[in-house]
Amino acid sequence: MTALRLAVSGTYSTGKSTLTEALSLATGIPRTHAMTSREILADLIPGKTVMELNSVELLALGLRRFEERVQNESGLDGFISDGSIIHEWVYGQARAETGINPGAPAILRTVKRVAGWRHNHAYRTYLDIYGQISRERAATLYDAFVHLPVEFPLHDDGHRPVSEPFRHLSDTMLYDTVTSLGLPVLTVRGTTEERLSTVLDHYQLPTVLDVGDAIAQASDRVTRAQRRLQDNARVLAAQRNTSLARRIRYAARY
Repeated sequence: MTALRLAVSGTYSTGKSTLTEALSLATGIPRTHAMTSREILADLIPGKTVMELNSVELLALGLRRFEERVQNESGLDGFISDGSIIHEWVYGQARAETGINPGAPAILRTVKRVAGWRHNHAYRTYLDIYGQISRERAATLYDAFVHLPVEFPLHDDGHRPVSEPFRHLSDTMLYDTVTSLGLPVLTVRGTTEERLSTVLDHYQLPTVLDVGDAIAQASDRVTRAQRRLQDNARVLAAQRNTSLARRIRYAARY
């Protein structure tokens, strides 16, 4: 069988990490991913949360994740990607519609929108170029996509800089983009077991581990990784200056 370069598409809280872990464990195909935004920020822009980033910093964050995905996936014959190199571009596009901090309270989103009206054209022009590069690269980097639609409520951990309207908009944008690439796209729904069985059957992937065991191990890995992120976030939050002046200063930046 020819090695498969499979990207699993889906927005926040759709189960990408659990499914890609389970697929990798069940098949033995390597799993690839980019570090989370919170992990990258520790080096790229220390001391800030994603909610506090301005438009330039958000673009820098997206580029860093794009770079990491390309580097991780270019040297492999076959892999299962948690997300894809078009994800960061789609999130940027969705922010152009909903506001660059879609998880912020309405008053802060309004302040951001007013503060950024002068920069909006440049932001969108950059995104157009970024999107063209991302789509062209994705069309050659992947063989096929699996898309996970929004089926579950957003996991509100207090740190994800998104909202339900943002999730649904980015879901639509992701699906429209992956289907425009000319590559096979399989949409899967249901429980992790139902999703995993559907992908294995559709792509006729051989297994090296029982499906139930793969799901149990994947769920444990994802839970432990999320717990580490949440613990680190709590430590950083305790160390940060959360004064009113700081919040106003960041609210007014675009």
